[in-house]
Amino acid sequence: MSYHGWGAQDISAPKKRALRKVPLALGLLLEDVESGWVGEVVRTEKAGGMRVLVLEDRHGRAKSFRAGFGFLLEGEPVEIIEPAAAPPAARGTARSASGSRVVTDLKARTARASRIWVEGKHDAQLVEKVWGHDLRVEGIVVEPLHGVDDLAGFIRTFAPSPQRKLGILVDHLLPGTKEAKIAAEAMRVPGAAGNVLIVGHPYVDVWQAIKPSVLKIRAWPVVPRGTDWKTGILKGLGWPHAEQIDVAQGWERILGQVRSYADLEPSLLGRVEEVIDFLTAGDHT
Repeated sequence: MSYHGWGAQDISAPKKRALRKVPLALGLLLEDVESGWVGEVVRTEKAGGMRVLVLEDRHGRAKSFRAGFGFLLEGEPVEIIEPAAAPPAARGTARSASGSRVVTDLKARTARASRIWVEGKHDAQLVEKVWGHDLRVEGIVVEPLHGVDDLAGFIRTFAPSPQRKLGILVDHLLPGTKEAKIAAEAMRVPGAAGNVLIVGHPYVDVWQAIKPSVLKIRAWPVVPRGTDWKTGILKGLGWPHAEQIDVAQGWERILGQVRSYADLEPSLLGRVEEVIDFLTAGDHT
């Protein structure tokens, strides 16, 4: 007996498999199916009631897309949904990833004129992941410089003042290094004294500021002199490393293992906290 009209369906037809829902997060490497654009999520915001994400490709070009359907993650069609909310603390006061008290029901604060500058987008993504809540509470924006060779020129253009301060986090800032000389020259720019704070960690790259135990290794691989550092690290870990996309996916994998400040080395933790305190002292806006 066959049925037609209302309620009729072909029970033999295969059911469509629901797409995996992936919470939006900085560092995700996505492909927009319609345009073929491939890039890392470097920024996200609400605009007109919609969630918008910005994908930056390997050439540093950025393009905005509406979150939802139409993306591939590692070749798999996925639905990009709202960022995952931090789980509530089981007891006592809820804490952010940085260990600070979570401030709820906070009205959006206008961003300060002051800024935190970091060397690259990976630095910015790591700082955002751990200190993002604190930065939004304080109205502080983190910006990647993509290198510090002309740090003095950047500061001169920014024109720091008591109401327009800069906190700068530099990789491999050790006595006698090229970075130390660059920092010293930058602090001689008019207006820098008292309004600019340059701090740094001892690592070649911010990747090393993540504790090796987070990746279940004893120590970061040693990279031979003359080898691109990130490529050498991925090779040492036994991960794909031949293409730029391998570096992006490797970082996504590493960043995905970071849950809180406890996953970072103290030499980075202290410097970021120092910069935030410097920018918020006296509550300059």
